[in-house]
Amino acid sequence: MTKLPLILAPAGSKDSFLAALAAGADAIYCGLKHFSARMEAKNFSVEELADLTALAHDKGAKVYVALNSLIKPGELNAAGGLLDQLNRQVKPDALIIQDFSLLQLAEQTGFSGELHLSTLTSVSFPGALKLIREGFGPRVSRVVMPRELGIDEIRAMSQACPQGLELEVFVHGAICYGISGRCYWSSFFGGKSGLRGRCVQPCRRLYTQNVPGLKIRNEKRTTFSDSRQKPAGQRKGRFFSCRDLSLDVLVKALLSVPKVRAWKIEGRKKGPHYVFYTVKAYQILRDHGSDPQMKKTAMGFLARSLGRPGTHYYFLPQRPQNPVNLTEQTGSGLFIGRVKRGSKPSRSKSPAGGEFYIVPRDELLPGDVLRIGYEDEPWHSVRRVGKYVPKKGRLHLKFPSRKKPPKGSPIFLTDRREKALEKLLAELEAERQLKRTLRRVPPNFHVRLPGRFKKGRFFKKNQSCEIHVKRNPGRGKSKDQTGIWLSVNKNAQFSAKNAQSSWWWLPPAIWPGEEEKWKATIDLALSKGCRNFVLNAPWQMAFFVPGNNTSRVQSPLAQKFGVQSSHERGKKGLSLWAGPFCNLANTLAVDTMADIGFSGVIVSPELGREDYLRLPEQSPLPLGIIISGNWPLCVSHIFPENLETGRPFTSPRGEHAWIMKYGDNVWIYPNWKIDIRTKKDELLRAGYYMFVHLTEPLPKTVELKKRQGLWNWDVGLL
Repeated sequence: MTKLPLILAPAGSKDSFLAALAAGADAIYCGLKHFSARMEAKNFSVEELADLTALAHDKGAKVYVALNSLIKPGELNAAGGLLDQLNRQVKPDALIIQDFSLLQLAEQTGFSGELHLSTLTSVSFPGALKLIREGFGPRVSRVVMPRELGIDEIRAMSQACPQGLELEVFVHGAICYGISGRCYWSSFFGGKSGLRGRCVQPCRRLYTQNVPGLKIRNEKRTTFSDSRQKPAGQRKGRFFSCRDLSLDVLVKALLSVPKVRAWKIEGRKKGPHYVFYTVKAYQILRDHGSDPQMKKTAMGFLARSLGRPGTHYYFLPQRPQNPVNLTEQTGSGLFIGRVKRGSKPSRSKSPAGGEFYIVPRDELLPGDVLRIGYEDEPWHSVRRVGKYVPKKGRLHLKFPSRKKPPKGSPIFLTDRREKALEKLLAELEAERQLKRTLRRVPPNFHVRLPGRFKKGRFFKKNQSCEIHVKRNPGRGKSKDQTGIWLSVNKNAQFSAKNAQSSWWWLPPAIWPGEEEKWKATIDLALSKGCRNFVLNAPWQMAFFVPGNNTSRVQSPLAQKFGVQSSHERGKKGLSLWAGPFCNLANTLAVDTMADIGFSGVIVSPELGREDYLRLPEQSPLPLGIIISGNWPLCVSHIFPENLETGRPFTSPRGEHAWIMKYGDNVWIYPNWKIDIRTKKDELLRAGYYMFVHLTEPLPKTVELKKRQGLWNWDVGLL
């Protein structure tokens, strides 16, 4: 008999954790106050999580801790110490990890639970799964699938999934516009990295694109996207703000996919109401999905869960749904009404006298939380309801003069506390109190770092190279080397002149439907004499496994992986580097790439000066760095249908960017470049060897802005 998948609930606070238990969740995932990819959630201290985990285990529920933040060079001891405390004091069932240093830190601390690869690691094609299982063995027992996959692609991943490895699939919750682990928008615009859990969601803002000659005729006006009149030729909207994923009744198809062992609900920033009702809904759909009345009950729970409007996304290949819909609101919470105001100012409390009020579409309960407007609007605010308000009643609102919203601003119900749910939470809290322990176990850990590679093995002392990466083959500067983005649609990209001398770059994400094309393309590249490759996901090493491609040899270093070591490849003239989209930022992560068989690493471009200079000190591989050029705000699998490619669009703060489509991915570029060329001597002295310049074809309508492109060099990565 096939095991039913676990219902995996989010918890960003104690009440949400208790709500998941009250709903009967099979497992709960949560984060700590450090090293979590949702730092805006309240999260947990080790002591608090120890009590909650003990309670969860008594109830038969598992607890997974998301330690899924990018880890900087100076944070390895702190991360290892936290893991040591977790292992001794909390004993969670699993860790959800993004940073590859956690593989070694788990081993060094003797962590006894499972390791699950986060969706941020971008395991996006079937061939990657065998590489993970054979390379990492039982240490990694589950992989969280990208949200972008449809049911046929999930089945393909399941068929390729080896024994001992499981899959986890998102079934409900927020959708990021960018591919997980491939979005730098928040970091580039505001210095707060999504890979560090501090995303400020710039993708949900209102953007404008001017299109000369465009005439807007009989256009349906949407106050959700733009409440003001648009001039002819101007498009304005939340072009990148996605609806929530909601597979609802379609989850029945997942029951027949044997390797899918968990249905994941997103929402660690959500309240207990959302957690309770989404868990209950998917329990019903899993256990009683064939009963029409039970399905109706489940759909009612989802409709009342206070999320955004839902989409099936790409789950059904015959009916894909673009998650961006400009005719709908995409604020989190249930749309409950609009700000109203009397026509004449007055000191009276009557709405007709100019006071603000709302006529709610549904009843409001004491303790309900309302959000007025969108988070990027200056009048945005949050209010708690103090008394019961019936449906179509009136709730008066007061605002300070500087926060007065325009008439018609939307209001969303984001959390509520029904008495029945409050009672359940109180009962569980009483049980938790009985398990409380004030004993704090101090960390007892000191990280062990690998030995630094010997100079001269890959590069001669003080030797360096510069690579100019382009979309199409071409000649670089006389003393520099050329990099070329590989394409599955351009067989003529290889020539006798460029094959051996160029560096061939693979894309940041490869999808199941592209895998065979990429195998064929890489085979062709090797047959043409290409020897230098930059892989932008560690799993792309699967394309260089013997048996998948020709011209490979076995290696003692990579017997687990079935790939050749960097030393052996050096003898054959083949060099494989982990690219910048692998998001590698510390010595242990680099060491994991060495174990896989990489020849070198191009480090994460998000780091600051101190981290950059510290990283080469104990690096087991030679390092490269993006020193100038066009770095994307994000790479996405979603095409914004209302925007034109190659034409600039503008943020509310005046930043300009443009979009381009390459293969199955959409790239968004800002109109300024990274530029730390003045720091090259400092980086060279620190130990960097490869300096990369990224050059994108500039659309005729885009003008690059002259500004410092230091990114986080001075301020450091938050």
